[in-house]
Amino acid sequence: MEGCSSTSVMITLLFCILFFFVSINSIVAAAADIIKANQIVRDGRSTIVSSGGHFELGFVSVGSSTNRYVGIWYRKISVKTVVWIANRETPLNTTSGLLQLSSNGSLVILDASDHVVWSSNSSTSVKRPVLQLLDSGNLVVRDETDSAPDNYLWQSFDFPGNTHLPGAKLGWNLKTGLERYLTSWKSDDDPSSGNYTNHIDRNGFPQLLVRKGSAIDSRGGSWNGLRFSGTPNLNLNPIYTYEFVSNDKELYYRYDAVNSSVVTMRMLTPLGYTQRLVWNEKSQIWQLYLSRPIDNCDRYRICGAYGSCNINNSPACKCFIGFQPKNKIEWDASDWSSGCARKVQLSCVNGDGFVKHSGLKLPDTQHSWFDTNMSLDECERVCLKNCSCTAYANTDIRGHGSGCLLWFNELIDIRDEIENGQDLYIRMAASELGEAKKGRSKVKFICIPVLLTITVMCVCLWVIKKKKKKKRAEGITRLYTETYGGNGKGDEDLELPLFDFTTLATATNGFSKNSMLGEGGFGPVYKGMLDEGKEIAVKRLSKDSRQGLKEFKNEVSCIAQLQHRNLVKLLGCSVQEGERMLVYEYMPNKSLDSFIFDKKKSNMLNWPMRYTIINGIARGLLYLHQDSRLRIIHRDLKASNILLDLEMNPKISDFGTARICGETETGANTTRVVGTYGYMSPEYATDGVFSVKSDVYSFGVLLLEIVSGKRNKNFTHLDHNLNLLGHAWRTYTDGNVLDVLDEFILKSCHEHEFEVFRAIQIGLLCVQQYPADRPTMATVVLMLTSEIPLPQPKQPGFFIERKLHEGDSSTSSSNYCSVTAIAPR
Repeated sequence: MEGCSSTSVMITLLFCILFFFVSINSIVAAAADIIKANQIVRDGRSTIVSSGGHFELGFVSVGSSTNRYVGIWYRKISVKTVVWIANRETPLNTTSGLLQLSSNGSLVILDASDHVVWSSNSSTSVKRPVLQLLDSGNLVVRDETDSAPDNYLWQSFDFPGNTHLPGAKLGWNLKTGLERYLTSWKSDDDPSSGNYTNHIDRNGFPQLLVRKGSAIDSRGGSWNGLRFSGTPNLNLNPIYTYEFVSNDKELYYRYDAVNSSVVTMRMLTPLGYTQRLVWNEKSQIWQLYLSRPIDNCDRYRICGAYGSCNINNSPACKCFIGFQPKNKIEWDASDWSSGCARKVQLSCVNGDGFVKHSGLKLPDTQHSWFDTNMSLDECERVCLKNCSCTAYANTDIRGHGSGCLLWFNELIDIRDEIENGQDLYIRMAASELGEAKKGRSKVKFICIPVLLTITVMCVCLWVIKKKKKKKRAEGITRLYTETYGGNGKGDEDLELPLFDFTTLATATNGFSKNSMLGEGGFGPVYKGMLDEGKEIAVKRLSKDSRQGLKEFKNEVSCIAQLQHRNLVKLLGCSVQEGERMLVYEYMPNKSLDSFIFDKKKSNMLNWPMRYTIINGIARGLLYLHQDSRLRIIHRDLKASNILLDLEMNPKISDFGTARICGETETGANTTRVVGTYGYMSPEYATDGVFSVKSDVYSFGVLLLEIVSGKRNKNFTHLDHNLNLLGHAWRTYTDGNVLDVLDEFILKSCHEHEFEVFRAIQIGLLCVQQYPADRPTMATVVLMLTSEIPLPQPKQPGFFIERKLHEGDSSTSSSNYCSVTAIAPR
């Protein structure tokens, strides 16, 4: 019996050893990044890990579902994030599944009965196939001896799910006809194909779009050399780089992470949003960096044909000049889907022309034609020769622009007044152009008496206009002479929208004290009411003001050419009776300083309102620096120069000291420093050097004042003699940043604590000592409107101790620095 027992033990031991070696050959070790033919990955027992440990492949469940899928996820991120699923349409309902690479190079998933539930169906085979998970998250089947990407037998990057990873191509292989596109999940618990897909559409001029089923839901627009025309917030950034490739072999968009330590991905959600996410290691969350659609104006053809959408307007949709709503009743009821129609139809043979529209997201290009080698002038001529051509534009906006893009149907899905928008030339009938072509609209059979009458009237009007212009020029010259001496040469051609002195005096009750709204460095400001009932604000230059005609003209020349919802609107001016007055739209809530520095009124501004105000000021400043026709440096941004309308929307005002720079110019040097102590940047106050970064510094000061409810200049604290910037810096470095907050916000900001902390950090980034360290306003707006990781700020400018004597509430400039040739306001 003992012999039999020993033999039985030996047989069992040999069987175990044999089974062990078989298992070694057939089941993958957890740390492997490659498996060979006939090796398996079994649910719950083994996975594949990329060589750098960034990604892992195995069996996984998603959300609250118990179904099992073969998926790839981030291995080093605490929140399990699945970026690709093989069998999204054929899940397993048990944990007995396995993944195997067959000898012919096909990847298959088998259930408990060894039935194939999913296969890669590789079209080619090799003798020694291997499956490898790369550190990019790409799962590839290749020959064991050939790792060239062009020779992969199969790769998961060719069949993405809802996630677009760095290095993956979204678009077309034109040689094979393969399209790589994203497909949303049905829900967070169901990864099967949802309603939305994200494509590079190659019909006409290529464009980025999202479809719901077969219908277009939203459109990112066509590539213009820098970005997709409908994604103005796609800019150079520290997170990722991107490119768009279009040639006879491939058509695709891809991006790459700038730094491997920053994890980012692009995802199509079950609701059709394309989101850029960045992993925040400190907070252990995925932060939203960008998202589209941004608002209703990003919904496809919301305004119909020849309609443009502007979310800042009410209503959001409008018809282009020369067009009118097709269905007025529906349009007035906010149903704009019928779009707009031409007031005058094109005649083609009678001299059609083009009207230029700027700052647009270009129309849908599905039925367009393009030639990337043509100039814009050639493009116009080609379009004009074809009676079906409705509009044209450049395909590439880099430099002076190049390429030709033509439309031959109705213009659909246009958005206007967007950052980084493009120019579009829309075809119009001759009679709709600003200047009708000579000889073509002349009426041949008109009686001579009528012609003579019209001629006489025109001559009379011309004489009257000349007299008024002469009188105005004489008045301006006289004012210039009184102010500066000399003959005022060169100012006669100054075009000013003029108000009559009597009109303004009547509107303000004779500039009575009861009508006075306040008084600044320029002089008093009065509330007025015009005859038609329109409320106005009249800024009247004081006789004792240190500002003169130069500042007066500067403000008019700057602001008269600017239009933005966060800039105050200039209605006109007056230079009669020896006066210099500016007429603005009336702001019922006056200036920002009357709220944030008043203990009673400050309680009216909760954190969401303050954050909205901060955002509005930032967007207005970005418009001045980058998006307006002029590049303008304000040079006197402060709380009293931010006016608030009825809905508490901020509007930047007072452009008397602003400077207009060239298109590529960003700053200059001056011997006459103007501005307000406490808001001036160090390089401007000490050396007279100003730039867009000077305004960024002032914005940072203003942001910290809005958050704290305290003035920077006269700030005091029991523990130190630092100004507000120094106090904010000290609390930030000590980790007690909430000590900066206004008491009212501190009591009610718990749900917004992250946002508040972030705003203070952005303020400190803006007030750093050196201009090169400060962000641009474009970056500031991005920081405020997304959750992009922020760099650590450096010490602010004017970070010094001061000696504040009792009763000295108006600190002199010597407390900050020694400055010469300064004209404070």
